[in-house]
Amino acid sequence: MGFYKYLQRLWKKPQESVERYKDMLVEWRKGPAIVRIERPTRIDRARRLGYRAKQGFIVVRVRVRKGGRKRPKYGRGGRKPSKSGISKFTPRKSLQLMAEERAARKFPNLEVLNSYWVGDDGTYKYFEVIMVDPNHPVIKSDPKISWIVRQKRRVFRGLTSAGKRMRGLR
Repeated sequence: MGFYKYLQRLWKKPQESVERYKDMLVEWRKGPAIVRIERPTRIDRARRLGYRAKQGFIVVRVRVRKGGRKRPKYGRGGRKPSKSGISKFTPRKSLQLMAEERAARKFPNLEVLNSYWVGDDGTYKYFEVIMVDPNHPVIKSDPKISWIVRQKRRVFRGLTSAGKRMRGLR
């Protein structure tokens, strides 16, 4: 068995190394919701989804609140709240897709390649989003990833893996 296979098995049950996992989550919770990180937390998963340790690839960790969403309230009072469709509103998007979209809005010059789960606690889910700079010369000259140069704002059109899953294509 190779190194990445062992890493994959470790991440199947991250609670086995409880102390380190909890410390990580506490640190992430204190930080900002969207933060650029030096290298992927789960290198095995990142490489399987297309990440390469070269210029033009960026990894961003995004924190998304769990549970259903609340729609913005219309007007002021005078109506039965249950009829307004504010609470118990379930969006069709997954939390992972929301994380990808937020990362794309934060870094408008980058394109989302893919994303993966890295952890969750009682309130939040954490995803790492792999982003690519389509204007970087290294990306433009690499035949394996240069296709992303031709796709603009692909996350908002449901062209990432999470987007295809939402549209029922995967």
